[in-house]
Amino acid sequence: MEFKVKESIFIQIANRICDEILRGVYGEGERIPSVRDYAVLVEVNVNTIIRSYEYLQNKEIIYNKRGIGYFVSSDAKSKIQMARWKTFIEEVLPEFFRQMSLLNLKMEEVVEVYNRLNKNNV
Repeated sequence: MEFKVKESIFIQIANRICDEILRGVYGEGERIPSVRDYAVLVEVNVNTIIRSYEYLQNKEIIYNKRGIGYFVSSDAKSKIQMARWKTFIEEVLPEFFRQMSLLNLKMEEVVEVYNRLNKNNV
């Protein structure tokens, strides 16, 4: 995994796990990899994974069954989607529209690019 400089590594890992939950890699009630296994997978210190798991546990995305491991919460997917939707609406879109204005980009041009990119992802 390649990490960005601007964001804490444990947050980036937590976001990766959320992406995996959204993609269905880990389903509701399903066990996620152990702290050690995930540390090996993303090539980081075990303590970093512990921070990521604690962060996700505090957000009620995962829960710990003592001695067994961490599992995906029953409503994890909807919680992740709602949090990301809120961030997208409040942070990403305002900056996107500001850039559109500065670049004198028309909505039709954006829709054209969206359709082209979306067609390639299907």
